[in-house]
Amino acid sequence: MTDRPVALAAVIGAHGVTGDVRLKLFGEGVAALKHHRAFNDGALTVEKLRDDGKGGAIARFAQVSGRDAAEAMRGTLLTVPRAALPPLEPGEYYHADLLGLAAVSTEGEELGRCVAVENFGAGDVLEIERADGRRFMVPMNETAVPEWSADRLVINAAYAAED
Repeated sequence: MTDRPVALAAVIGAHGVTGDVRLKLFGEGVAALKHHRAFNDGALTVEKLRDDGKGGAIARFAQVSGRDAAEAMRGTLLTVPRAALPPLEPGEYYHADLLGLAAVSTEGEELGRCVAVENFGAGDVLEIERADGRRFMVPMNETAVPEWSADRLVINAAYAAED
């Protein structure tokens, strides 16, 4: 898990004419990005980084010169190795660590895999895809997910019941 790339932001467009890009942040604000000087295995080196005042950021990379090059980056994810992220306190997790984990019920039933972690404002919600392709969502809290590890999520059987 320590070498898995983790996306911290995505380029959503150009900003101005000098090659700056606008970023959508996936972490806890621009401060989380400032801990890193290089992204995408060193392919992008940060020259400038600032908060855009709207929940995103504006960045300039040494490898991007001009608006056309910045616009061509639209959709590019900015990644760092998982090992480059700060250590977690007990009970904390990175979304990237949950993605792809097997999900089982508290009764031992195989439920599927975690395919997404969303947050609609009231806390994280896991999206689990069953083997048949159907999906269901559960809140990431102690009641719905009483335990998880690097190998699996254990979901309260009441939350995994099929309609």
